[in-house]
Amino acid sequence: MDYQLELIVLPVEDVDRAREFYRRIGFREDADYVGDDDFRMVQFTPPGSACSIAFGTGISAAEPGSVENLHLVVEDVVVARDELLRRGVEVSEIFHDEDGVFHHAGGERRVPGLYPGRASYGSFASFRDPDGNEFLLQEVTERYPGR
Repeated sequence: MDYQLELIVLPVEDVDRAREFYRRIGFREDADYVGDDDFRMVQFTPPGSACSIAFGTGISAAEPGSVENLHLVVEDVVVARDELLRRGVEVSEIFHDEDGVFHHAGGERRVPGLYPGRASYGSFASFRDPDGNEFLLQEVTERYPGR
């Protein structure tokens, strides 16, 4: 049995503001459904992704901006960061973790710059949507076996 992650719900306060943000950064708008009783579901898909995000009213009880560490895997973190900056997004400087395995929570043990030798899975940059939901760009140039 395959279990394919295809949708992540993001809690947002202002649906139209979030919709404009995700349009601006180049995500594809898949749906904007308005139902009865103050229900609305908006869905976007990042370029090249099999997993989408959704947000709206009446679809999540989570606190707006409470999602952390959603990874957007990119082939070149420098190019991806520059593209987001051109689109008006505030993006962190590129960093890697001092342990070199994965990033620690809350920015602890972050070392400025690309991972030494630019090894796959090691370099990151982060940004937040207008509500504070956090995304990490992660550079992956060569996948681990079976991935």
